[in-house]
Amino acid sequence: MLFLYAVSGEVPEEPVVSTKSGLLFEKRLIERHISDYGKCPITGEPLTLDDIIPVKAGKIVKPRPVQAASIPGMIGMFQNEWDSLMLSNFALEQQLHTARQELSHALYQHDAACRVIARLKKERDEARSLLAQAERQIPISAATGNAVHPTAVSNGKRGAEDDDLGHGGKKARPGISTDVIAELTECNAVLSQQRKKRTIPSTLAPIEDLEHYTQITSYPLHKTNKPGILSIDIHHSKDIIATGGIDTNAVVFDRPSGQIVSTLSGHSKKVTSVRFVPNDEGLVITGSADKTVRMWQGSENGNYDCRHVLKDHTAEVQAVTVHATNKYFVTASLDNSWCFYDLSSGLCLTQVADTSESEGYTSAAFHPDGLILGTGTTDALVKIWDVKSQMNVAKFDGHTGAVTAISFSENGYFLATAAHDGVKLWDLRKLKNFRSFASPDLDTPTNSVDFDHSGSYLGVASSDIRVYQVASVKSEWNCIKTLPDLSGTGKATCVKFGPDAKYIAVGSMDRNLRIFGLPGDDGAPES
Repeated sequence: MLFLYAVSGEVPEEPVVSTKSGLLFEKRLIERHISDYGKCPITGEPLTLDDIIPVKAGKIVKPRPVQAASIPGMIGMFQNEWDSLMLSNFALEQQLHTARQELSHALYQHDAACRVIARLKKERDEARSLLAQAERQIPISAATGNAVHPTAVSNGKRGAEDDDLGHGGKKARPGISTDVIAELTECNAVLSQQRKKRTIPSTLAPIEDLEHYTQITSYPLHKTNKPGILSIDIHHSKDIIATGGIDTNAVVFDRPSGQIVSTLSGHSKKVTSVRFVPNDEGLVITGSADKTVRMWQGSENGNYDCRHVLKDHTAEVQAVTVHATNKYFVTASLDNSWCFYDLSSGLCLTQVADTSESEGYTSAAFHPDGLILGTGTTDALVKIWDVKSQMNVAKFDGHTGAVTAISFSENGYFLATAAHDGVKLWDLRKLKNFRSFASPDLDTPTNSVDFDHSGSYLGVASSDIRVYQVASVKSEWNCIKTLPDLSGTGKATCVKFGPDAKYIAVGSMDRNLRIFGLPGDDGAPES
């Protein structure tokens, strides 16, 4: 205190007294106060150093505080000191805890920032790589001397496609060159010649075996939060299965071992179509509701890496189909167009849209010979296209609801199409419907049809799975097996025959991949 004696009553070490107020102060403290404020700290009156005079006093012993005069008083003092120490310690611990939280938050933000930076760098590098690849491809396409191919089709007549984004928003395409058309034609000639000499393989599962097929395994391949398998394909030479799911992932599954080989993550919406490229390169193509198509390359460690992301469509991609040359593929979309791609480069050679119609494409498949493409639409139409000219050469109507799936028979004579009302069989030689199979459940659409590779059996997926024996136009197509009703666990969405029809793979809305075969068959390939 400045006025130590005046307030506390304690004896100052060097006392002085004010001549104006008569109050006693500690000399060093009152001098400092006067120099700072120029007034008395008690009365507030103006005060100078000349107004204070020293007071002479003898040396005296300071009395002890009253609390220290007895043992209980001293204990009380110690207790007060202890309490003060504990309060100070508690305050320090709180400050330490706050500092640790702030440090932890700062480290978390730093780690998140590093992750974001790493992801952005990766995306930048991928974009640079794609740009460099596009720059390499554009000169090659230009070097062929091909003008933009007219691909818009109207009432069976081809119109001119806009050649830049400034006219109608369409991209310029290099078109299907004469070299590509020659390659497609040569493939058609070879396959047609082989088909004339083809025989049913002796290793094909007989009807007696299919009559005894039952579910032998079931695998929950996709996530539980968004269950459902929408598409399925089988690589026959490797006996591996690919599935596309609502959970935005595609899964590559090794059937003999019962193990997942790789999960293909990258799409932002459901995977509507998945297809193997039937060669040794280990390529998988996926189409998605996020409007993109992704090409995945298998590696030596079993993983599949995304090689290309194709963004030529402006609506959901509903179907992917691979040409018999294994060099080209087609995608079909709800944007009322289909795209013809070069497999090695991922370049869209042409995009075909029928401007006379407003429906979107819901399914697509190549004819076994490769010069005809079939597409299904949201308006229950089936369209047949000449791939060389991109002309719509035929239309089949009669279905109810969107055409969910189409499949060509191996002999090239039949086309099976599925929709809400069931399955229709079409004679491609006379371009007419010769047989229909109604859906077993009127509330459940038929979601998938599939001819086996020998052309002997037809699988149909709806509320149950039915297998028919392929016959002629005039003969009866007998249902040789009805597999269990899946309505209680999730409707069947896709069906595919395994090699030599030794098993049937089925995907459903409960995310399970089911394998149907002979009882006791563990699914291992024959040696």
